[in-house]
Amino acid sequence: MRGYTERTKMLRLESVSTQPRVSLERALLETEFYKNNFGTVEIPVLRAMNFKYLMENRKLYIGEGELIVGEKSEGPQVVPTFPELCAHTVEDMTVMNERKYINFKVNEEDKTVQAETILPYWQNKSTRDKILASMTQEWKDCYAAGMFTEFMEQRAPGHTVADDKFYHKGFLEFKKEILEAIDELDFLNDKDAYDKKAQLEAMAISCDAIMIYGQRYAAYARELAEKETNPKRKEELLWIAGNCDVVPANKPETYAQALQMYWFVHIGITTELNTWDAFSPGKLDQYLYPFYKKEKESGTIDYHKARELMECLWIKFNNQPAPPKVGITLKESGTYTDFANFNTGGINPYTGEDGVNEVSYIILDTMDEMRLLQPSSNVQISEKTPDEFLKRAVEISRKGWGQPAFYNTEELIQELINAGKSLEDARFGGSSGCVETGCHGREAYVLTGYLNVPKIFELAMNNGFDKYTNKQISIQTGNPEDFKSYEELEAAFFKQLEHIINVKIRGNNVIEKIFAEHMPSPFMSVLTTGCKESGKDYNAGGAKYNTRYIQIVGIGTITDCLASIKYNVFEQGRFTMKELLAAIDANFEGHEMIHNLVLNHTPKYGNDDDYADDIMLDVFENVRDRIRGRKAVCGGTYQIDMLPTTCHVYFGSVMTASANGRLKEKPVTDGISPEKGADTNGPTAVIKSCAKMDHTSTGGTLLNQKFTPSSIAGEEGLDNVSALIRAYFHMMGHHIQFNVIDKSTLLDAQKNPDEYKDLIVRVAGYSDHFNNLEKALQDEIIDRTEQSFN
Repeated sequence: MRGYTERTKMLRLESVSTQPRVSLERALLETEFYKNNFGTVEIPVLRAMNFKYLMENRKLYIGEGELIVGEKSEGPQVVPTFPELCAHTVEDMTVMNERKYINFKVNEEDKTVQAETILPYWQNKSTRDKILASMTQEWKDCYAAGMFTEFMEQRAPGHTVADDKFYHKGFLEFKKEILEAIDELDFLNDKDAYDKKAQLEAMAISCDAIMIYGQRYAAYARELAEKETNPKRKEELLWIAGNCDVVPANKPETYAQALQMYWFVHIGITTELNTWDAFSPGKLDQYLYPFYKKEKESGTIDYHKARELMECLWIKFNNQPAPPKVGITLKESGTYTDFANFNTGGINPYTGEDGVNEVSYIILDTMDEMRLLQPSSNVQISEKTPDEFLKRAVEISRKGWGQPAFYNTEELIQELINAGKSLEDARFGGSSGCVETGCHGREAYVLTGYLNVPKIFELAMNNGFDKYTNKQISIQTGNPEDFKSYEELEAAFFKQLEHIINVKIRGNNVIEKIFAEHMPSPFMSVLTTGCKESGKDYNAGGAKYNTRYIQIVGIGTITDCLASIKYNVFEQGRFTMKELLAAIDANFEGHEMIHNLVLNHTPKYGNDDDYADDIMLDVFENVRDRIRGRKAVCGGTYQIDMLPTTCHVYFGSVMTASANGRLKEKPVTDGISPEKGADTNGPTAVIKSCAKMDHTSTGGTLLNQKFTPSSIAGEEGLDNVSALIRAYFHMMGHHIQFNVIDKSTLLDAQKNPDEYKDLIVRVAGYSDHFNNLEKALQDEIIDRTEQSFN
């Protein structure tokens, strides 16, 4: 069994062997509260009172041997529902229970409760109901066709990452500052003073809520201690109670209290709303190190105790699967992972110097030992990062379970500065979720959904008609058979691109207002710089910085499609547009010569070939410039990310064949990775192609690379991968991650899943059990190019 101590072995085993199930406890408490209180107070205050009611009345759980306490629901792998966001139907719950992948057990009694108590109140009141009722038919047609997805359809805005606030202040002090801000409101001259007062009062109530939660755990631990017959466990329970006496009301004084403070905050955020993605601890090694250093010098902690406590926290993350999704929301993110993400290494945010410290290595050792899906673990690699740290991270990565991912500190900082952040704030930046960059504790950077760029090109190839839904869903830009030049084809594509982006952002603007007015997040606002100062909620633009992201999918596929037509139709004259369209409609059956030409004898992105890479740059810049800098309704600014989660599989499944030789319904490319099998010139050519785009003008890019274990074995392999990362980051690449596994192993795992229950692979910005993936996604990972340094 994995685990540094017997305690963590036992806790980890429980976490990985427990079947996820749904709990209606939160939904029932919230329904009861709303029935009694809706309409009596302002909406922000209502939401805060609801949060307080939940924290006062939810069941508490302290597992055998636990040292860090708190669960999102009644125990490990038990998930709440959020009917105010998405009131699942009984049919939804049946699907959750019975589906093969990412299933959640739901008992028949809970289905009855859902049908008779929860649904009658929440139908037509949830944000999902409001969103779908507010969208245009054009938006609905595009959504159904897979032109884009919508993150807020079943969840709430999120992507908040902790900074160091609550390691220096407890919630008594936060509340005191909020009450002072209320006293300073100017009702004579500030027309928004009344609204600000309601928001600030809500934030103060949220502080009470999290402190009550901590106090309840202190009392519960003492109650268990009174009944405990094992003297050692009795002492541990009293120690837990003592920690909960301090945090979250007061600032932590010890390493253990700092961990417990973070975890109480994490549970608070994920109880208040089901945010997309879960709250993340950010630069935890930087924030914990002063506590560790002080205690180590005084002799009250050592590496072994600190490591065990870190493993206890690690297991807590893995106990919290993402609340269940259905429909398109599941297809765009089909995983139990809730995307809490550690940022380890990089620079010290206070000094700008190398940030690697003893806690950084404790985190690396913990991720190596635990090998859990959650939390997602990354390392920031700076020019100042010691080679020892980089090689230790590479050593873990090449063990073949997909973690850690590697991020470029200098590029991250430059991204944030380019987006208008100060250098001081940018040093507190890093990734969350998959690869998304934000300014920790200071920014609301909200993902709004994925954009299917290759399918937008498919619309251009069909004059705005969608063959998947058999509808005219977009503008008419001309019959491609009539185009006389590549430039005419490209112009039609860019017109379709502009139109679909406008449909998406129009919908985003409505959704943003719905959340700002109907679903504020006062506890999240307490933790985000700018909300107290502005008197505005996190969901209403209250943060110091506000960014709205659209995630771009399929840059490799669209590049190779355009390269194929430019090269083969308009320059070489190998076949006509009419012949290509006929081949695409036939899924290339009976058109083998055309398929061979476009698949194997055409310039491809990912080979350091300027012919294809220049097309990639043209597409990248046109997509980016049509989105970046546009204003959102609550004061935010639009930005792009280049990542897919599992959406590249869904997007491909609603498409015909493509001009690059991709067959009907097969996945499009993930992140900024080249098309499977197209990158034939080795990993250095891949990073050179990828580095040609300006990563610092995005909010994050994702690059997957796959190696066989033998190709990077030994000290030479360690040096080669480390040098590849350094080289890519020197060229200002944003992110790179590795699958290190043989294709034969994956094929065998697909045939004999029971023999590979513990096999973990890197999917996109996260890792998952191979057996948890649908076959199409398994195939996509199997088909990724196996690179080598030979």
